[in-house]
Amino acid sequence: MTSDIRVKICGLREAADVRAAVAAGAAYVGFVFFAKSPRNLAVDAAAALALEVPEGICKVALTVDADEAALDQLIETVPLDMLQLHGRESPERVDEIRARYGLPVMKAVGVAGEEDLAQIDLYAQVADQLLIDAKPPRGADLPGGNGLAFDWRLLAGRKYWQRPWMLAGGLTPQNVGEAIRLTGARQVDVSSGVERAPGVKDAGLIEAFIRSAQA
Repeated sequence: MTSDIRVKICGLREAADVRAAVAAGAAYVGFVFFAKSPRNLAVDAAAALALEVPEGICKVALTVDADEAALDQLIETVPLDMLQLHGRESPERVDEIRARYGLPVMKAVGVAGEEDLAQIDLYAQVADQLLIDAKPPRGADLPGGNGLAFDWRLLAGRKYWQRPWMLAGGLTPQNVGEAIRLTGARQVDVSSGVERAPGVKDAGLIEAFIRSAQA
């Protein structure tokens, strides 16, 4: 096992799922606050789930173009360690959110082709971490969690960014090892790839995913 690979299990909605992620060795757990997502959580429900997370495991809130009112309520109610911005937030907006809330910010950047890589360089200047995800198809309701991958060879052999980064998009227990090998990622994120139905996590798949990532 190579325990230096850090895994984020995102879109958790039940206490049993949080416990499964923790038991399997997740370094991050993610809660989604986006009404269109099947993984969406009410703020009060997320606050209760966060209490299930031991110290040392990073609690991440995924938001999509959230305004101050929504972010204020979230920060005041849920004990969080990091904000994940998964919308069309500009670099200036990322900087603004970091300054306002004093929490580390992870910015998701969608990749479909080589032309998208410049955006990663841009956000690396303002975000604490980067999440490199598959760009959603045109007209998709969800900015992530679509179960889509991009061509991982786009990241092969690159001089990486001066920020920790995480690979996401279409990862499963079956392909995560290959994704890590091709990209050199030291952190990976999964949501739909450990579900038996949209928004319904499977403890066995969570365990299998982390075991495969760290094999």
